[in-house]
Amino acid sequence: MGIHTSVEPDIATIRFLTPEGVLCRPMPPSVSDELLLSLYRSMTRTRTFDGKAIALQRTGQLGTFASALGQEAVGVGAAAAMAARDVLAPSYRDHGAQFVRGMSMAECLLYWGGDERGSDFAHSRLDFPNCVPVATQIAHAVGAAYAFKLRREDRVVVTFIGDGGTANGGFYEALNMAGVWKTPVVFVINNNGWAISTPRALECAATTLAQKGVAVGVEGLQVDGNDVAAVYDTVRQAVDKARGGQGPTVIEALTYRLGDHTTADDATRYRDPDQVRREWSREPIARLRAYLIGKGVWSADSEAALQQQCLEEVNQAVSAYQATQPASSDAMFDYLYATLPPAYVPQREIARRFAPSAGGGHG
Repeated sequence: MGIHTSVEPDIATIRFLTPEGVLCRPMPPSVSDELLLSLYRSMTRTRTFDGKAIALQRTGQLGTFASALGQEAVGVGAAAAMAARDVLAPSYRDHGAQFVRGMSMAECLLYWGGDERGSDFAHSRLDFPNCVPVATQIAHAVGAAYAFKLRREDRVVVTFIGDGGTANGGFYEALNMAGVWKTPVVFVINNNGWAISTPRALECAATTLAQKGVAVGVEGLQVDGNDVAAVYDTVRQAVDKARGGQGPTVIEALTYRLGDHTTADDATRYRDPDQVRREWSREPIARLRAYLIGKGVWSADSEAALQQQCLEEVNQAVSAYQATQPASSDAMFDYLYATLPPAYVPQREIARRFAPSAGGGHG
């Protein structure tokens, strides 16, 4: 056998704001103060919602929930870079992006409350619903993007996946086809450091996850996922590139999961609390707030007003969720087949007998 060599591509991390909220390079022309204020409000809305959703789950009013605590800049920044005609193919931790795209908080609560009507979005109706099976949303995204290319539609798909999900075979297969077909799709890897309890170091030996695109001819970039300006501008350029027929991009966003994997997890069992405390000093909302205050476009009064506004919006969504009449048990059977097979008819009758009586809402 010949000499084996390993070639690591040179992938630098794109960043505009330091953890202290100080510019480390000039802001790009695409990022105005008005945009940053909008992104800041969206991240704050997402975090406020997360806190309430966890409280609802802890009190038995919501099912298992996946918080985006500390990762708000990834979803918000990427979704803000999309056009309304584009399509989002989310995983299960991307409600920050979904809110930007038009999903309501009440719809999100319905979904996590076990009601599939939460996926029947009043807005952004062509966006895909949450995808819980790991990496299957990547194939959905590539398929939709291929359809857009065949139809010559001016549309792009943006999809998210966690760092652990990039080790799934479905990710590689879909990424390979995206490279072959040069589909208009942007893959955003939310590298939050953990695949449930498995740390990044035990998931993959590659220096970066962005370089996974190299073998299939897809450009790979790495961005500071706690810098919403960097996420927005990097995804914006990738979307423009895809829209112009130049093919897909893999973007690895470096962030950190400050909370548990889901409310069914207890991260204190496997994480060093000192590391978590250090990561809190790098989180995206405080970083952007420091920058906006330093520029004189944000203040304590602005912050207090935003916090109150977000709290009121979340409480209204909770009220709407709790007042929604649960779906009939028939829903389990109505949407499986065009015509219900005879074997399911007695099961439907049994379900009706054990279904809760009407009158109460969710929660």
